[in-house]
Amino acid sequence: MKSSRGLVQGVGVNDADYPVSTWISIDGRQSTTWRCPIYQAWKSMLRRCHSPKLKAKYPTYMRCTVSPEWHSFSAFRGWMLTQDWEGKQLDKDIITPGNKVYSPETCVLVSAQINSFMLDGGAARGEWPIGVCWSKSTGKFQSQCKNPFTGKSEYLGVFADPNEAHEAWRARKHELALAYADMQVDPRIAMALRTRFSETGVTA
Repeated sequence: MKSSRGLVQGVGVNDADYPVSTWISIDGRQSTTWRCPIYQAWKSMLRRCHSPKLKAKYPTYMRCTVSPEWHSFSAFRGWMLTQDWEGKQLDKDIITPGNKVYSPETCVLVSAQINSFMLDGGAARGEWPIGVCWSKSTGKFQSQCKNPFTGKSEYLGVFADPNEAHEAWRARKHELALAYADMQVDPRIAMALRTRFSETGVTA
């Protein structure tokens, strides 16, 4: 049944059986004291898929959709409570690259560090392949890769060919992904890490 509180982003039904935020009044003004983190995750997901303004700003969300099942907040919350969700981010395409549908079958919850590490592989690039830049001082292509464990960018050498420089980045990225994979509890995330940056796209 549609909630009397109206729809969220035109499609979502807030059917929570508890207040999703609390507030106090200070000098006649309301100040929020708490927001339900699961509700915030649900609301943000709907916004990514149904806000024209946000899609115009971030075109990568242009074809994203939410499973009808998750139009209900209680259904989304029920799924979240079966996951290790606290302090983690909802991700729709780590286990299935290119996926555009938010659903119980396609989504996982990952740390911000893992999310950032995986997104780096598909980041917008300039003239050269990812991990590669032109070095004026050497007249060659320089390769580097950020190490998420140290927070520093590692210099991988200079190469005559941009594809060779990119391959050096991919190989190092794969090594780091394997280290991350060994730390994961969810086997789907571990598998995604082991395959995403491998040379053949299969488990190492």
